[in-house]
Amino acid sequence: DRRDADVHVLGTSQRTGGGREFTFAFIGLGALQGRNDTLQYNSSRTDTRDETRDGQVQTFAIGILRYVAETSSVGNVTLSFRVREQRTATAQRTNDPWNFWIFSLGGNGSYFAESTQKRYSVSGNLSANRTTEDWKIEVFGFGNYNRTENELTDSTFVATFSGYAAEGLVVRSAGQHWGVGGTAEVSASTFQNRNLLVSASAALEYSVFPYSESTRRQLVALYTIGVSHFKWEEITIFDRLAETRGTQSLELAYRVVQPWGNLSASLEGQTFLHDLSLHRLEASTGFTLRLVRGLRLNGSGSIARIKDQIFLSRAGISDEDILVRRRQLGTDFRARFRFGLSYTFGSIFNNVVNPRFNRL
Repeated sequence: DRRDADVHVLGTSQRTGGGREFTFAFIGLGALQGRNDTLQYNSSRTDTRDETRDGQVQTFAIGILRYVAETSSVGNVTLSFRVREQRTATAQRTNDPWNFWIFSLGGNGSYFAESTQKRYSVSGNLSANRTTEDWKIEVFGFGNYNRTENELTDSTFVATFSGYAAEGLVVRSAGQHWGVGGTAEVSASTFQNRNLLVSASAALEYSVFPYSESTRRQLVALYTIGVSHFKWEEITIFDRLAETRGTQSLELAYRVVQPWGNLSASLEGQTFLHDLSLHRLEASTGFTLRLVRGLRLNGSGSIARIKDQIFLSRAGISDEDILVRRRQLGTDFRARFRFGLSYTFGSIFNNVVNPRFNRL
């Protein structure tokens, strides 16, 4: 139980422009009450898992040393020092030929076959981002194609799915509480009856807590307004093959990480400007709570009111498309919930490793 510890180490992480920032908050308990420290470690996107673990372990060891120094175990500590390559923003400003830009390319394919069915898929993605204290620029694109064939009693059923998207984001920092920016998107999706979507929007965000505290707590409001142009594969329930619509959205989000657990919650509303009855409202939450010694409660859920499905085909959806989920179904709501409870008890001294029969 955390209350039995001399030091509680609370680890959190968040994405950076080039990897992840791991933050370790050392919270003194008992005789060490009030002695708190915070250390950070930054990993690179090109680091292996082993390199990332080594960096976290080293940061943890340095942070815990202050507390070990006040115990009888300090005589067992050995120190060493070595110079490592610096990844600080100051160093990059002087010798970074990429000027903070990071690029990534990827792709994959899969194939599966049996006597009466087979399926294959291919996909690819690319991204570029530049993150500094003043600017955040992200570009992302992907494409995919999937095909499934099933032999039925007297025929072969074939279903194909495809889509692509290219998205961009630009954000300008405006102090410790404000951010202003915009987004753009070009995409297509057979699942949503969409041959083409071209959209652009402006956005404004306000953070109640300073952004420097984002690893432990966040309470933000984000408002966006923009315009979208659609081209549909089939005539929609509103008798449209193409249309241009104004859109707006407002999202409130809260997140906190504390020794007792973590909690997140959000409320989002979006609507088309030409008809406010075409809207969507969604509330979601997730949490992990340590109730008493060994007892943990966790859960997540969301519920949405959906009135903005302007992409639905007037011709409807065939039974085959419903079964293979080739098209998005019309609905007025969507809900999902998950809860879990776990209780652990027994020895707190057993740290023996025995890997035999681990594959069973």
